[in-house]
Amino acid sequence: MKRETQNSGVFTRRALIVGGVQVAALGALAARLYQVQVVEGARYATLADSNRISARLLAPPRGRLLDRNGVVVAGNRLNWRALLIAEQTADVGATLDNFARVVMLADHDRARIERDLRRHRRFIPVILREFLTWEDMARIEVHAPDLPGVLVDVGTTREYRFGPTLAHIVGYVAPPAEDDAEDDPVLALPGMRVGRAGMERVHDEVLRGRAGAVQLEVNANGRVIRELDRQEGVPGEDISLTIDADLQQAVLGRLGEESASAVVLDARTGDVLAMASNPSFDPSLFNSGVSQAQWVEWTSNRRAPLINKAVAGLYSPGSTFKTVVALAALEAKVVTAGETINCPGYLDYGDRRYHCWSKGGHGNLDLRGAIKNSCDVYFFEAARRMGIDKLAAMANRFGIGVDLQADLPGARTGLMPTRAWAAGRGEVWNIGDSIVCGIGQGRVQTTPLALATMTARLATGRMVVPRLTRGTVAPVAASMGVSERGLAMVREGMWAVVNEQAGSAPLAKLGPLNSPVYATAQMAGKTGSVQVRNVTREQREHGYKSEDLAWEFRPHALFVAFAPHDAPRYALALVVEHGNAGAQAAAPIAREIMIETLLRDPAGQVAPAKQAAK
Repeated sequence: MKRETQNSGVFTRRALIVGGVQVAALGALAARLYQVQVVEGARYATLADSNRISARLLAPPRGRLLDRNGVVVAGNRLNWRALLIAEQTADVGATLDNFARVVMLADHDRARIERDLRRHRRFIPVILREFLTWEDMARIEVHAPDLPGVLVDVGTTREYRFGPTLAHIVGYVAPPAEDDAEDDPVLALPGMRVGRAGMERVHDEVLRGRAGAVQLEVNANGRVIRELDRQEGVPGEDISLTIDADLQQAVLGRLGEESASAVVLDARTGDVLAMASNPSFDPSLFNSGVSQAQWVEWTSNRRAPLINKAVAGLYSPGSTFKTVVALAALEAKVVTAGETINCPGYLDYGDRRYHCWSKGGHGNLDLRGAIKNSCDVYFFEAARRMGIDKLAAMANRFGIGVDLQADLPGARTGLMPTRAWAAGRGEVWNIGDSIVCGIGQGRVQTTPLALATMTARLATGRMVVPRLTRGTVAPVAASMGVSERGLAMVREGMWAVVNEQAGSAPLAKLGPLNSPVYATAQMAGKTGSVQVRNVTREQREHGYKSEDLAWEFRPHALFVAFAPHDAPRYALALVVEHGNAGAQAAAPIAREIMIETLLRDPAGQVAPAKQAAK
């Protein structure tokens, strides 16, 4: 009995100990539950949501570039792509290997992906492949369990409807540089592009827009279950350009296979209606990446397809510059309207002889006749009398050798030399240097855009400034402050070049047009031929002919014009590289371009704008 009592006491103590331990454990558990659910409930709820919810930024749609009629020249199209979020996979390398078995990854793709993974934070998606087909997407979804962190997404890619036709104007976009992405995290988003050339670059910040955000519910493997919330970004703004896309196509068509550039301006407002540089390139290639072979092909082409020759090509203006020389000589009072200068075919100064293009000479010519016949001797003498500084001052007023403030990157100012410029280079400026500049050669250099601006100012007498971005109201150009009588004389000389018997450019004459507005319009113009190498006395004595030279040694052919002659609306400048003679190579092309312009009349159109396609 006593033994049973002892055993009962031991059992009771053990039960109490076990019970106490259980109560303590339950109490500790209850306390911990209270701590987790009540005291720290909000924090753990946030942590749970962060594991369940993935928040991502959304790249905003890039704004569009439109021509003057609302036609989309740079827009967007859908782009299905595969992305990788590194933080949602335990082994990035294994995921990439599995993905490569499903959708092919080239070596350069793999290198790019690994570079992007190093550059970006682990929560930022990295593009694995773009432009997926339906078959690609189906295979990715089937193999989803083996591809943690991989998702199929739809974005946009840049689309250039007119391709090479507008490449030099519109420019192109490309992936942002590493430094750009560090300064702006939005640029690290998949599919983000920045403007690298042309109007894409000029208006890049406005075109980009502002990023949006999306919240996605994901499972333990990081696979998206559903979308919880979305805040769309603000799309980039649309930008309207002054260019007429149809006229641009027509101008390029007229250039044919020539290495050439042409600019058509609204002579009253400065709107650039067409700006062609031939040959061109496909801007869409920069969006996805230019291959080494393509780059070598472009850069080794002696006709320089990547350069916008209209704003970055530098040429001596040749005889097209004689119009400005004439005005400078009149203003300096070194020649008068009725005065004649004799041209025997050359001008002797010091120990050097300066030859006119006409070996037999032109005889006695006044200013109008000198422009009509493009007499070199007349303008040699005019430049000799006035000196380079007075000539440069007038040239600058007409846009030669100055910054035109054109809203296009890469535009060059060219050069209009002066005595001070020469002294700054440690050189001595001689009278002979001024004489050569009198026919637009020597040190004078300019661009086709500047020549078109010069022509528009000659035609209107106003300080027209070229522009490529179309505002709501065209600016009113100030007066040039040049004698209207002098301008009229130069215009009449340019009219005679094209329309009068024995003018130097009869191939530029328009003739009747099938136009309700410009049926009887006449064009005024000026030819130019610019040597790219010196002609020796020995060559002249042995019957030198520039057309017998290799292409790259032939003179450039130029032509500037405006129309209608009696009420100028359009100004044109054309440069045919190594075309040999402006009257033969450039004038006929300029005629066709001006006819296209007058028939289309882009500056005077009052019809409703074309509907801009999305």
